[in-house]
Amino acid sequence: MIKAMVHRIREVMIVLVVAVYVKATGAKPYWSWASVSPEDESYCLSWRLAVEANNVRGWRTVPPQCMGDIENYMVGGQYFRDLHFLVDLILSYANEIVLSDDRMDAWILDVDDTCISNLFYYKGKRYGCDPYDPAGFKAWAMRGVCPAIPSVLSLFNKLIDSGFKVFLVTGRDEETLGQATTDNLHDQGFVGYERLILRTAAYRGQSAVKYKSQIRKQLSEQGYRIWGNVGDQWSDLQGEYLGNRTFKLPNPMYFVP
Repeated sequence: MIKAMVHRIREVMIVLVVAVYVKATGAKPYWSWASVSPEDESYCLSWRLAVEANNVRGWRTVPPQCMGDIENYMVGGQYFRDLHFLVDLILSYANEIVLSDDRMDAWILDVDDTCISNLFYYKGKRYGCDPYDPAGFKAWAMRGVCPAIPSVLSLFNKLIDSGFKVFLVTGRDEETLGQATTDNLHDQGFVGYERLILRTAAYRGQSAVKYKSQIRKQLSEQGYRIWGNVGDQWSDLQGEYLGNRTFKLPNPMYFVP
């Protein structure tokens, strides 16, 4: 009872001190800063958070005033620190799983900006401020020069070493990009996965959510237990047969519906 009273008195005193300060200085109290204008410096931080939380959906381009913020995030070190942090969380979960003797314990990884990075390409697209360019991206992907994302390559190898069957599931077109993607992944150290699954003609025109749901359904019906599902897009992690846990990696440069 006394502890509660003391706590309440402290809260009242804090409010009184803030009120006196505001009156004396004319400053706005922190709760009046809730509205963020697109011109505010903090707007891009709020926009990026809303994107990662999937509260901003269907966006086509990064707001032009946010290009500098996205560039700083992607190449200034925080992006890679975030990836390292998230991979540590994923491994903490994976290390607790007791695998079955039937070798049907599976893990799904997306490919673009999960396993391999398109950062160099999107630098030329002003980090997502320019509209999506299908022909330009196809030409980039055909070159097969996407570098591995180091923390995810480490995760991939540890999953393989632990005995998981790792499936790489991508929306890339199998007919036009299949060989280039296979070679790119191999050259970057992604060796030993169970299967690379690309979009075939049967799935063209489908949303990523529908296409990847059907792929996961097929794997589940084949007897695989999907313990984890990792992707940089919410559409990698929505729909049906998601697996036991999903993990969203950051990507503020583009949105795949």
